[in-house]
Order: sequence, then C-alpha cells, then structure tokens
Amino acid sequence: MGANRNYARFYTLLKKMPWADKETLVEQYTNGRTVHLREMSVKEYNSMCRQMEEITGYDDQRRRLHDQLRKARSGVLHQMQLYGIDTTDWNRVDAFCKDPRVAGKRFRELTTDELNGLNTKMRIIIRKQK
Repeated sequence: MGANRNYARFYTLLKKMPWADKETLVEQYTNGRTVHLREMSVKEYNSMCRQMEEITGYDDQRRRLHDQLRKARSGVLHQMQLYGIDTTDWNRVDAFCKDPRVAGKRFRELTTDELNGLNTKMRIIIRKQK
C-alpha cells in the first residue's frame, strides 16, 4: 500500500462490524490474492473502506456533519456580505476572521460551533450598526 502504513480507518470501521473479520474482508477485496492489509493496493484498500463506511453508516454521519458545516459557513458568509465584506475575496474573509475580536482563526479552520458563534456575533454587530 505504499509508504503510508496507517490502517486506523480500517480498524475503526472493523470495530463497528463485530460479525466481520479482517482476513475475510481483505481476501474478498483482493480477489483472493492476499489476506494481509500491507499487501493491498491503495485502490483496493480505499474501495474496501468506502464499502465498510456505507455498511456501518459512518458515511452518512460524515455527510451530515459536512452538510452542517456547509450550512454554518454559508450563514456566516451571508452575514459578512450584509456587513459589507467582499466574500469573493478569501484573503479579505480570512483577514476579517483572523482578528482576535472576531474569531482569531482563518475562515476554513473554524468548526461548526465556532461558525455558529461567529454568526451570532455578526448578527449583533449588524444590529448595532442600524
């Protein structure tokens, strides 16, 4: 599988599948070529992990978290537009967010909770301007 030999993704998913065993899964996705993770190709490993994510529901959970993050980002960007910040210029957005009084981080580094807090903060700032 190359230089990166971290199989945490696989073992995390395997714990959620008590009925499955490692050797059977590896053998199935390598068409019987091997039962060892280290002998799998990257393509085989990723295919197996994606399928395991779908079976365990981990894929749906990750998608929901991504959707929440996207919605929070969209809300904050909308408030920034109302405040007068050009949201098409990421340097401007990052400069605004890096201010310690605002968020203290670059926009893309903000978590969903931090974005929700920033959204509230932006609404208060805009309300005070009126």
